[in-house]
Amino acid sequence: MTTGNPPALARRLGTGDAVVIGLGSMIGAGVYAAFGPAAKAAGSALLIGLVLAALVAYCNAVSSAQLAAQYPTSGGTYAYGRERLGPWWGFTAGWGFVIGKTASCAAMALTFATYAVPGPWWLQRLVAVAGVLALAVLNTRGVTRTAQLTRILVTITLVALAAVVLGIAFGGSATPAHLGGVQAWTSGGAYGILQAAGLLFFAFAGYARIATMGEEVRDPARTIPRAIPLALGIAVVVYLVIGVAALLASGPARLAESAAPLATAVTDAGAGGLVPVVRIGGAVASLGALLALIAGIGRTSLAMARNRDLPGWLAAVHPRHQVPHHAELALAVVVSVLVLTTDLRGVIGFSSFGVLVYYAIANSAAFTQHSPHRRWPRWVHILGLLGCLVLVSTLPWPSIIAGLAVFAVGLAGRVLVRRSKRPTPS
Repeated sequence: MTTGNPPALARRLGTGDAVVIGLGSMIGAGVYAAFGPAAKAAGSALLIGLVLAALVAYCNAVSSAQLAAQYPTSGGTYAYGRERLGPWWGFTAGWGFVIGKTASCAAMALTFATYAVPGPWWLQRLVAVAGVLALAVLNTRGVTRTAQLTRILVTITLVALAAVVLGIAFGGSATPAHLGGVQAWTSGGAYGILQAAGLLFFAFAGYARIATMGEEVRDPARTIPRAIPLALGIAVVVYLVIGVAALLASGPARLAESAAPLATAVTDAGAGGLVPVVRIGGAVASLGALLALIAGIGRTSLAMARNRDLPGWLAAVHPRHQVPHHAELALAVVVSVLVLTTDLRGVIGFSSFGVLVYYAIANSAAFTQHSPHRRWPRWVHILGLLGCLVLVSTLPWPSIIAGLAVFAVGLAGRVLVRRSKRPTPS
């Protein structure tokens, strides 16, 4: 029997690569998928929900950055929770990330197909599966190729979004009247605003990808604390600009009814000629988010498998490309099944549930850090923890029930596995 450390991943990513991967995970999810449900929950006050989501995301981001600088390894909060709080907290975080982000993968694949193929639903599902499998194979070819393709996809996405904003601004039909009066801003009440924040949080969670890939970042103690807030800041500005533009063009009621809110917005603004640009942008942005999601989930699965919290087979690292190829290919199979059996809007709330639990544990772990590893005051971590708990409690009740059920299954499974490994008394 051989012993030794598990094979390590290669440190190939700089600050620019890390920022791009974070942006690739965020730009697309909210703009093309989450604004519709958020408008349904809060009306025009979805903008308030967006700011609240950004505030909670910032607290989570700096907690993740602070932890990643001290523990530059794969797994993100799964690894941090184990180190700072204990194995059970680490497992809960890792399980929340894997199930939540697996649902995000399905959402992004379905969003890609919705924008890329305006044809029948069965064709959209097949195209979504093809996209998942193609990107999973690409991820197994090495992290530098992942970063290169993500950079291209993010650039195309930002150009398309700029065209959308300009089209709405000069289309002639956008007006502040579409923001509505008091009714449009108070239709959902405080609960609706918090629910919109929880749904829009789905859009900001991509910065975790930088932390989960800490084992592949050069000079992680310096790179990660810079890359995470920078990527999040850029995403917040983009979302605010797009959110205001879409509301001016269509108003909250129209956005709430639309499966493709930006396509609806440019049409209502009198810039219908930009609908193909929106479709291309939506497809490309979703591919970028899906590409980075597969990479991040693969690294967390790798870390959990190394500790036998997931099957050991998932801990394999490709000898040439130095990526967790078993974990990424297994993920592709699971996501493909979800794509064929789930609804786009339903998986957004479920994803937010898992990821908010993950970040609640991240904030708790960061709170326990001491100098010289502390970079932000403890009240930031307390605010992040409270924010996560409030947002998760205001998600749509089907998402809460499904999330609790899946967490119960995961925790019960770990109990059974640990009992099966106990030596039998002689």
